[in-house]
Amino acid sequence: MDDAPAIYHMNDLLIDGNSLKIEDIININDNNICVILSEDARIKMLKSREVVEKIIDNNDIVYGINTGFGSLSSVTIDSNSLGDLQTNLVRSHACGVGKKMKPEHVIMMMLIRANSISKGYSGTRIDVVNLLISMINKNIAPVIPRIGSLGASGDLAPLSHLALAMIGEGDCMIKSEKGLWIRKTAKEALSEQGLIPLSLQAKEGLSLINGTSQMCTYLALAVSNLDHLIFAADAAIACSLEAIKGSHSPFDPRIHNVRPHYGQSLSAARVLELVSNSEINISHIDCDRVQDSYSFRCAPQVHGPIIESLKESRKMLEIEINSATDNPLVFPDSGAWSVISGGNFHGQNLSMASDNLAIACHELASISERRTNQILDPKWSNQKAFLANIEGLESGLMIVQYVSAALLSELKLLSNPTSVGNVPVSNGKEDHVSMGATGTYRTYKATKFLSQVIANELICSSEALNRILEKPGTGVQIISDWVSSIVAPLTEDRSMTNDCENISEKILLGNLSNLFR
Repeated sequence: MDDAPAIYHMNDLLIDGNSLKIEDIININDNNICVILSEDARIKMLKSREVVEKIIDNNDIVYGINTGFGSLSSVTIDSNSLGDLQTNLVRSHACGVGKKMKPEHVIMMMLIRANSISKGYSGTRIDVVNLLISMINKNIAPVIPRIGSLGASGDLAPLSHLALAMIGEGDCMIKSEKGLWIRKTAKEALSEQGLIPLSLQAKEGLSLINGTSQMCTYLALAVSNLDHLIFAADAAIACSLEAIKGSHSPFDPRIHNVRPHYGQSLSAARVLELVSNSEINISHIDCDRVQDSYSFRCAPQVHGPIIESLKESRKMLEIEINSATDNPLVFPDSGAWSVISGGNFHGQNLSMASDNLAIACHELASISERRTNQILDPKWSNQKAFLANIEGLESGLMIVQYVSAALLSELKLLSNPTSVGNVPVSNGKEDHVSMGATGTYRTYKATKFLSQVIANELICSSEALNRILEKPGTGVQIISDWVSSIVAPLTEDRSMTNDCENISEKILLGNLSNLFR
């Protein structure tokens, strides 16, 4: 029986340290997905663990296996105390503070950590990854305070809370059959699901806590959100362009072919496709407006660099989630093994990408807010001010633009870089850190604010389009109908909070981008 080939099912997610996708991380909380460790990963893990066992048997002194950590790396630990060394490491480092991570995000972080260790360079037993996988599959999420990682030496504090639960200490959230998350002690949560807490052995605590998993989780969420938001931003341009009866000329491919940046060309092509077959455009062919403002005319030139930054960030992140990011790394080469100390735990790449994407969120929101303002301005829209039904007596959508302006101020604060905020720690030995955990969470938060600004623009443009007799472009009509199916026409003043938040939420769920797939 043991030699029989493994049988996999359609919804199985096979992890091997090499093929994890961002979409796998985002979708991991789907109850139909079952995570399985690949056979190749098992073989690689066994080989690297054999190296650790040889080091212990030979009484060799190797950092991370039988020494202290950080500035205490010169202290040698007796072989009889190696388990205690790892347990003490986890306990002492589990001192995060602040609001607790969402259980769904913790499950994502666990998947990334399991995948990294399964690459086969961490020197841990297969039991470690097996327990992580079992906890994922049984919806057991350790309770983890979000704040504590410096984005170098790995996400030490958050991952230590993860490891703490794996040894049966601390608390966990466990998902009930009704889909509710219930808090229990880790020992109780594991026991109820027939799982046995780990007794950590040499190297294993360090391997669990020394990696970029929290940073990767929040950047994956941000990248996934931005995939939907950059399309929504282009869709909003198209709708607003039609709403103010703007010119299609700036989106002519000949303009973009002579400045052939990929993102710029893609944005322009999207908009042009969405406004195709427009009766509105035909109706104002002889109007006296020479040029639209930059928020319309230069939109592809603003959105384009963001499309390219997002593409590069996605590429980098997919490398990162399939990397060995702990220290030291074990290389079980045939004949001569090596254990090498390095710095793969340093999250500078993630931190700088998050800074760039946070700026991108601000810029997308900034140009969107300006278009919203024009839709509500009679000078540009040729409609009633703020799209009020009775000017003066009613305020229409006036405050929707105010809210976008307020969100823009929030995004301006969030666009400040975190990667420049180095604070040396560990008695100066760890003298440069990335602050990537702060940066990636900040960017995830920024995407949510951005979604609201774009939602506000879509609501205003859709209301304006409903008041124009001519039909807009085919794609714009689809988008406007989608908005109208969620937001009722503005027949009189009303609170718009639920409408604005509903559109924002559905953009992030991909409902808008899925209309064209």
